[in-house]
Amino acid sequence: MLAGSGDRKQAEPSNGMENLRVLHPVDLDQVAAVYHDAVISQAKGLYSQAQIAAWANHAHTSNAVREALHRGYGLASCAANNQNIIEAFGVLDPPQRLSLLYCRGRASRQGRGRLILQSLESHAWQQGCRQLHTEASQLSKPLLLQLGWQIEAEEKVIFAGESFQRWRMIKDLSQQNERGRDG
Repeated sequence: MLAGSGDRKQAEPSNGMENLRVLHPVDLDQVAAVYHDAVISQAKGLYSQAQIAAWANHAHTSNAVREALHRGYGLASCAANNQNIIEAFGVLDPPQRLSLLYCRGRASRQGRGRLILQSLESHAWQQGCRQLHTEASQLSKPLLLQLGWQIEAEEKVIFAGESFQRWRMIKDLSQQNERGRDG
């Protein structure tokens, strides 16, 4: 998809609060750093120390993030004064699946995840997707629920050698876009 293109064109944010830009494979080191920081800074109290350590290091120890960045379509929310400093990111891989959504602790609670998610949903709709799905953590589940995602199932999985609870979630994009056109 577009993640592999050399175009650093800025995406149009829906509320003007933050500038978004398309992610590229060269952003891998920053994406991995945001991933690590998000888990380390925000997962305390929700996950055990062993789970946090396994999860936080996953971006550096596996090829999953690299592959999603190469195959998928991703957006980055960057520092206000520097489009090269990534504060949050999200990736669709494949086009109908939200595979990654992470925000640095220092940049959380600023609407970045919401803006990225809404922009990715719009992109998916434009690509012909009428439903998105994901596997949500305890960190992302509340935001997804706020934005109209529904829980399909709860599951336990082994991730990076640790057991995690997560939720398979879906969002029907056609209903959202019908409401948007009608009012």
